[in-house]
Parts: sequence; C-alpha cells; structure tokens
Amino acid sequence: SNNTTAGTASSSNTHTERINDAELALKGINMLLNNGFKESDELFKTYRNYSPLMSFGASFVSFLNAMMTFEEEKMQMAFEDLKATERLCESDNAGVIETIKNKIKRSVSNNNNFLKIKSVDRLQRQIIIADCQVYLAVLSFIKQELAAYIKGGWILRKAWKMYNKCYNDITHLQEGSKRRPSPSQRFDGISPEALDRLKGSVSFGYGLFHLCISMVPPHLLKIVNLLGFPGDRLQGLSALTYASESKDMKAPLATLALLWYHTVVQPFFALDGTDTLAGLTEAKSILKQREAIYPNSSLFMFFKGRVQRLECQISSALTSFSDALDLASDQREIQHVCLYEIGWCSMIELSYKEAYRAFERLKSESRWSQCYYAYLTGVCQGATGDLDGAVAVFKDVQKLFKRKNNQIELFSLKRAEKLRSPSLPRELCILSVIEILYLWKALSNCSTAKLQTMIQVLQGIDDASSAGLKNLLLGAINKCLHNTKDAIQFFHLAVRDEVGRLTNSYVQPYSCYELGCMLLNSPETAGKGRMLLLQAKEDYAGYDFENRLHVRIHSALASVRAAAQP
Repeated sequence: SNNTTAGTASSSNTHTERINDAELALKGINMLLNNGFKESDELFKTYRNYSPLMSFGASFVSFLNAMMTFEEEKMQMAFEDLKATERLCESDNAGVIETIKNKIKRSVSNNNNFLKIKSVDRLQRQIIIADCQVYLAVLSFIKQELAAYIKGGWILRKAWKMYNKCYNDITHLQEGSKRRPSPSQRFDGISPEALDRLKGSVSFGYGLFHLCISMVPPHLLKIVNLLGFPGDRLQGLSALTYASESKDMKAPLATLALLWYHTVVQPFFALDGTDTLAGLTEAKSILKQREAIYPNSSLFMFFKGRVQRLECQISSALTSFSDALDLASDQREIQHVCLYEIGWCSMIELSYKEAYRAFERLKSESRWSQCYYAYLTGVCQGATGDLDGAVAVFKDVQKLFKRKNNQIELFSLKRAEKLRSPSLPRELCILSVIEILYLWKALSNCSTAKLQTMIQVLQGIDDASSAGLKNLLLGAINKCLHNTKDAIQFFHLAVRDEVGRLTNSYVQPYSCYELGCMLLNSPETAGKGRMLLLQAKEDYAGYDFENRLHVRIHSALASVRAAAQP
C-alpha cells in the first residue's frame, strides 16, 4: 500500500481505493500531537482494516489512552486491540489488504515487482508485531505481579529479536542501496525513500529498547542479560534521533520519547552520574525545531514547562503548564499531568495554597493514585496552617489506598498514618513537603531564598523520630547551595541515625549514597566515596524507593569507572 496515492474514505465504505497509508498514519499521529485526539482516533478507526499500519495506529491510540488513565477497561481494550493488530500482521489472508495487493498484482506487468512490494510489507509487518509485543509487555508490567514480570520479560525477548533482525536487515539494504550506481535506483525493488521510512519505523522501538534497558535497576540486570537484551544508552538515543527525523508515523513519537528522556528521566535518575542538566540543550533544540509543526500542542507546551522548571524559571514554567492545561481541554489525562506539574511548581515556590488546589483537584478527578494525591493534598493543607483539614485528609488516605504493590501508595499510606495525630504541628507538614521535593529530585529547582527558608524550618524541628530525615534533608539543601562542608556533616549525621530506621527506612541508604557522591568529587576522598556507594548498594534492603536508588548508584559507579579509563 506504500506505493499508492493518497485519498480519503468514509467509515461506511470498504476502503478499496488506493491511499498512501504511511502518509495517512503520520497525519493521524500529528493530529494527536496537535490536540486532535478525537479526530486522530476517528481517522485510525475509519481505516483500521485498510492495512497493518493503520491498524497499528488505531491500537497505538488505544494503548496511549490506557497509559494515560490506567483504567482497567481501557487497558483491557488496548490489550485486545494490540492482539487484533498482531493477528492481522501474522495472517496471510488479511482481508482488504489482500484485495488491494491482488489489484496491484494484476496491474503490474512484471510479477517480480509484486514480490518486491511484498518485501516492504513483510518488513513493515515484522516491525509492527515487535511494537505490539512491547506495548503488550508494558501492559503486563503495570500489573506489578511476579508472573506478569516473567511473562512480560519473555514477550520483550521475542520483540527484541525481531527489532534486531529488522534493524540489521534494513541497514544492510540501505548500505547496498548506497553502493548502486544511481542513488535514485531502487534496490531489491525498494526505493531509498521506503527504506529510510522503514529504518525510521524500526529505529523507534530499537532505540527505545536500548534506552529503557539501560535504565533497568542493576540487581535486575542479570535477569535482563539472561533474556539476551543489551542496553546501550547512546545507541538508543542515536536510533531515536534517526526515527524522529524520518517520515514514518512514529517520528513524532520518537521526538516525544527524546523530550521525555531529556526532561524527565535523565534529571530524575541522575543518569549522567551527576546532577548536571545535560539534556536541556537537546530538549530546547528539539522544541525550537518542532515549534512550527506543533504550534498549539499541549504536549509540546508541557515539555517546554519541564525545561523551564529544570532551569529554575518557575513562574515561566507555571505559565507554560497553565497554557498546556487550557490547550488540553478535551484530554483529561494530559490536563492531569499539567495539574500535577502546577502542584509541583507551587511546592517548589513554597506556595502551599496553590499546590493544595492543584492536588485537591487531582484527588477528586483522577482515577488512579488518589491515595498519593490525597497525601500531597494533606501535607500542603497542613503547611498552610489548616491542621484540622489536613488530619481529615490523612484519614482519607487509608480509604483511598488500593494498590498494595505500588511503592508510592505504600509510602503515602505510612506517612499519612504518622501525620494523623490531633496534635500535628505545622512544621512536620512542611518537613513532609521538603521530603517529597527531595525524593522527586526537585530541590535543585528551588531558588536560594526558598532553600534558606527550608533550612530555618528544619532547624526548628525537634522530633526524635524525624532526626535522621531532618539531617538528610539539611544535607541535600546545603548540597544545592554548594555548602559542601555543611552538607557532608549533615549526611554523616543521617547515616548514623538508628532511631528513625523503622519509620524512615530509606534515610540511611540514601544518606550513604549522598555522602558517597560528595566524597567522589575530591581525589583524596574518592576511595571512601566509592566504598560508601557500595555500602549503600549492599548493606540495605527492603526500604522505600530501593530500585530508584539502585539505578542512581549504578550510574554513579559507572561514571567512576569511565573516569578511571585512560
């Protein structure tokens, strides 16, 4: 179908007219990114049975809806849609597709040409099957059960083998094409343009695979290696960049994946081994290049806000998130992501009332993580001084707790139980706000004045069970203020805290990690720093956000190894 001309069809006909499904699929995804969610959904549903590519487009939109809502029925629908696309790609008798192929077959004089059209279609189908496998694995992982992880792992293994084979086959064909006497000549019946698009198509999944596997917690890497996955971050970024510049329907998705990596993943996991904001230059460049194509995209406006937040331009970030919220008027899930960021930026500014309003709205509107949103609402309400209101909300957290395997909800439940006391002091609510900012790596986005205000509040807290947490947070704030000596002193105190070990189980391993990272910066103490990182990795287990810390330790140790190489 890639060699046919563009056209349109209504949902009532059989779509036998000839269209360019690659162009139409790209148009559908661009619609999606320019806030045309309903129009995109309708377009893909109309052409769902036209070709594997359009079927995949429809299934992808379904998957995206599931990922944004986490609603059980939408996840089930996405699962069924993806399976239907997979079956369509695997069948030799793909309904309308075969009818179109037979028309092409009859219309060409040389039967060889038809076989060559089939080779494009075969590669396209293999890539789509691999894509479906990955999304099915993601839906499986969301269940957070051991059996689901094992099943998901084997699904991913199958997908990886297909990606790897397609990627190598297409690269081989491209190299052969370049060796032809005339660059415009078709190689094996496939035009260079078709090859470039197919390479873009496979590069999205291939790149995302490399990128995601490179972020797997180290203690799971043995299992991952057993399944035969690699995890080369740079290769992943390179493949995603190629995909983002192609004419395939996944080009805009690759662009979003790069923005997500540079503005969310890299700063959160400290993937470069430090806290430098290395990806911001790339993110700003991508946003500038795509400005004309997505002038009113709520998603691009959202990522603009993320960049501004990471550059500590909090008032500009709040404007961008508010604009994105307005632009996403028809898309509740994107509105929720924007509200979440508005809440965060307000916490960074210590504007507790504004943060409370954003989280309160999320608590009432969102269908997932209500327990977590209730906790955030409570601490912000308590920080404003409304302690009775806060205690009432903390009691709600217990009722809203649903997912026993979710570490964020478990953390929210434990913290809310501690703060339900009728004699709750306001300072403990502010301590909880600062703790959240620390755990989500947002302290570095705070201004010097706000950080100094936090130090004053923390120094006034005299609660024995919170002593270790207080010292960890004072260390982290002093680190942001570049008060190295004070930061090291507070981290030392936090590492030695045994009293709060039961209530704040993550404090010691996180303090150990923080202290280790600081000592790595000086040649005289680098050996001690490395030893502390290994201690944080090996001496503690079963604490809150353990996987998250393991990823950071892994990155820090990898940086040490890289620096040691000549």
